[in-house]
Amino acid sequence: MTGPVFAIDPRQRDIATELHASVRELPLICPHGHVDPRILADDEPFPDPARLLVVPDHYVTRMLLSQGITPARLGVPSSAEDAGVETDGRTIWRLLAANWHLFRGTPSRLWLERTFSTVFGIDTPLRAETADEVYDAIAARLAEPAFRPRALFEQFGIEVLATTESPLDDLARHAKLEADGWGGPGGRVITTFRPDEVVDMEFAGWAGKVARLGEITGLDTATFPGFLAALRSRREAFIAAGATSSDHGHPTARTVALSETEANELFTRALRGEASPADAETFRAHMLVEFARMSLDDGLVLQLHPGAVRNHNTWLHAAHGRDVGGDIPQATDYVRALQPLLDLHGNDPRLRIVLYTLDETAFSRELAPLAGGYAALYLGAPWWFLDTPDGLRRFRESVTDSAGFYNTAGFVDDTRAFCSIPVRHDIARRVDAAYLASLVVQDRLPFDEAAETIADLAYHLPKRVFRLDARRSPTQEVESR
Repeated sequence: MTGPVFAIDPRQRDIATELHASVRELPLICPHGHVDPRILADDEPFPDPARLLVVPDHYVTRMLLSQGITPARLGVPSSAEDAGVETDGRTIWRLLAANWHLFRGTPSRLWLERTFSTVFGIDTPLRAETADEVYDAIAARLAEPAFRPRALFEQFGIEVLATTESPLDDLARHAKLEADGWGGPGGRVITTFRPDEVVDMEFAGWAGKVARLGEITGLDTATFPGFLAALRSRREAFIAAGATSSDHGHPTARTVALSETEANELFTRALRGEASPADAETFRAHMLVEFARMSLDDGLVLQLHPGAVRNHNTWLHAAHGRDVGGDIPQATDYVRALQPLLDLHGNDPRLRIVLYTLDETAFSRELAPLAGGYAALYLGAPWWFLDTPDGLRRFRESVTDSAGFYNTAGFVDDTRAFCSIPVRHDIARRVDAAYLASLVVQDRLPFDEAAETIADLAYHLPKRVFRLDARRSPTQEVESR
């Protein structure tokens, strides 16, 4: 993939170009993402360009909403019968093209234009007058066998891709992938355990979801011990489907270790519908401690990405549901919030916690010193609003002093947009190349060590941190260090 290495100084740019070239062809490790597994399980041709690249991409639809273009006009499904959701892909595409200027300087434009050129071989600039030309060119590619999902997976050089499922998911798509030789332990597509909807009492229908968890596992989830046993049972099923990590999207990073009696009382009160918002926050905080204990037993890496005020745009949530661009970042405390968990298990190298943030003011003040001071902690890549060339650069500049490179977990694409995966990884590699080149230019790092480091960041670190390099137990990993 041609393109800039995000460096201005000529000497730095030359070194960065050489560093990037050394990792450009390394396989992609994708340990955290939200691609629908049915895409790969069914391996059907992708739909039209709009339904592939616009409708499911809330980065795109939220920008257009900010200018008064409703998601319904962009084909986003709605719960309202009279929403007038657009169904014609060409109409949606023309609307995007007519408003393409809104994306100037944004990562969305960078990702999409690189996807057009590197995935589909289309270099025609998108604008209102070229909308049909670009649409037809992409549509023609999507009709070719080489552009079906599994073929693209191979073309992208993806070594492993983790999807994200609820414990209530039957994992049928993963079972099909495993039957086809694509899934399961050691497979190319694995699942991730995401228990938020049965842990967060503020989810709509939470008590019913807990009951459903009991039905799936055959365990009594009307009691807190039974609830924990059911979660352990589902984790076992997820591990059998290849999972190496769990994923927790809590509003805050708060942790608390309740007594058995306190946890039982809170859980029972919530099932009766008597839990307050404060109770819900306390329960989420306690469950992070419980999940850490489970991880010590089964080895799942615990990913925590707090800081989003979910469904802040209440109209958008009511009309179109969750995960359509209505969430907003908030300031997040980690130092005090995580201390109860770290007091219990933070120095145990068998535990692996990957921390993310939407509050980049916490990078140098809290997160880097924490990761640099506890054996269990690693820093996850900038995600969501921070997953940009400038955000990735600021991350390295902020955390390296305290955490170094090897207390970070490498890049994660965190995307639902399957075709953008190679673009996102390549941009991250270019950013890291530019940062490492700056250290070489300043005589702070020899070139050979910079070359080794960028290979680790791009490939080896995410494999190791997310336990994808070898399916060893946490104890075996510690003994081999």
